Amino acid sequence: MVEWVSPTKFLEADGVEDWRVLNDGASAYFATGSFAAGARLVQAIGDLDGLGPRQPDVDVRHDGVTVRLVTVTGDRFGVSERDVELARQISGIARELGATPDPSALQAVQVAIDAMSHPEVMAFWRAVLGYEYRDNEREDLMDLRGRGPFFWFQQMDEPRPQRNRIHIDVWVPPEVAEARVAAALAAGGRLVRDESASGWWTLADPEGNEVDVAAWHESRDGG
Repeated sequence: MVEWVSPTKFLEADGVEDWRVLNDGASAYFATGSFAAGARLVQAIGDLDGLGPRQPDVDVRHDGVTVRLVTVTGDRFGVSERDVELARQISGIARELGATPDPSALQAVQVAIDAMSHPEVMAFWRAVLGYEYRDNEREDLMDLRGRGPFFWFQQMDEPRPQRNRIHIDVWVPPEVAEARVAAALAAGGRLVRDESASGWWTLADPEGNEVDVAAWHESRDGG
């Protein structure tokens, strides 16, 4: 049986200081300095006992390794007690191998589409992207190989003329969110909404295309 934990409880656990909750999983970035060093870190992670069939997700680059932990069941995505323990072990291995954690390097990108009819709209995007449904609720599409961003579909009750129907969600660690927003505004963007600031800010580029900059906040533990 899965022992789920809220994102806040995950982040409050001992030994997970390197990790941040982005969207519905926990992620960490470790600077390794070379691809060979990154490969050694991945091998050490792979040697851990009790890894689930779908985790962790690992991205190896020439200068670092990003690790994502998320527990998946038939009707839920999230973090669990097992993820807490894995995060501790992975951080310990990274330190033993001389890799340096850098939470500021983390982000997750999601494409959000407003839809009047989810089944029809999702069927098109599923086909054109080669994606699959992420869960039984069929509100999200995912790249089964983890290469592309999630696509999330938001129900609309009526059309909204003169407003974009597609926007980008950019999830970043809480400690860098305000700086990311400030950088976007300095680059010519404008603030659309900030009533949920500390959770997310809605910005627009000079031509009105929107993006939400989001960071996990304890107020979002419920969803």
